[in-house]
Amino acid sequence: MTNASTAIDAAATGPSFVARLLRHQEMALLLCLVLVIAFFSFTAENFFSVRNMTNVLGQASLALTAGIGCAIVFISGEVDISIGSLLATIALPLIIIMNETGSLALGVSGALLFGLIVGCINGYLTAYVGINSLIVTLGMMFVLRGGVYLYTGQRAIPDDAMLDSFILLSDGRLFNVIPYSAVIALILLFAFAYMMRHRPFGRQIYAVGGNQEVARLAGYDVRRVKFICFIISALLATVAGIILAARVGSAQHTAGLNFEFQVVAATVLGGVSLAGGIGSLWGMALGVLILQFLSNGLRGLGLPTEWQLVITGMIIIAAVAFDEAKRRRANGG
Repeated sequence: MTNASTAIDAAATGPSFVARLLRHQEMALLLCLVLVIAFFSFTAENFFSVRNMTNVLGQASLALTAGIGCAIVFISGEVDISIGSLLATIALPLIIIMNETGSLALGVSGALLFGLIVGCINGYLTAYVGINSLIVTLGMMFVLRGGVYLYTGQRAIPDDAMLDSFILLSDGRLFNVIPYSAVIALILLFAFAYMMRHRPFGRQIYAVGGNQEVARLAGYDVRRVKFICFIISALLATVAGIILAARVGSAQHTAGLNFEFQVVAATVLGGVSLAGGIGSLWGMALGVLILQFLSNGLRGLGLPTEWQLVITGMIIIAAVAFDEAKRRRANGG
């Protein structure tokens, strides 16, 4: 029992970020990111300007923030595709409470409470009831999206409070350069990356995703770990939704459409295994940046949106195929 726990802890802790970056997955992703930036710097006008670089970081902050939670759920061996609809839904309590009270704190608290409830429902049905997480979160995706359509009547609910502190989330920049949304995303990334690699709960997530039975024998509460992972995912998606609502200045029924697929694509591209137990938040972050810079560069070249979707889809398929081949090779298949 002790030896199994020790082995799991040692495997989950792994090398440091710098050492891992110099190895296969993160190094390959970093090289891809550099190549994408270099290519569009020469082919797309104003691509490498400070303004465009910081704009891309601001745009990537939503997927990066929500991607942290998505990657954690994936590593635990489950999946969460309700995050896009959650982005649209949490804007309702946020905007409505702010309009009624004129308080950003109360609005954010209401949004976080709603996100917490959604995370608890997803986690409970998956971890304790035993329903497949894809079915649970797919159902939640439709419930939330349909609820937003019904409540809003497919009309935007404007931010009448117009609080300076709320507008600052979308327009504010650190040192007048880096968007505050990107700063928030980076702080969350560093915090959760540290937790995943250096804290006991992070090691438990890797253990549960790698082999539930071994994790159970090691004394880990598998259901509790998965339950908390869904809560983390929902709360981080809520943070992304708050930033998005500040950016558009309203609660919109179309907010977050297909967002979940963008995040899943970046997560898989970043090397997080669909089978669970493998991957890192740093890889996910590089995946987000690659797709964001790629999309920005293709727009700069005037490529139609349809072709952008085709290219993104091809990248997703290639990333999943690579993940499957790597998993089979590791299993000796």
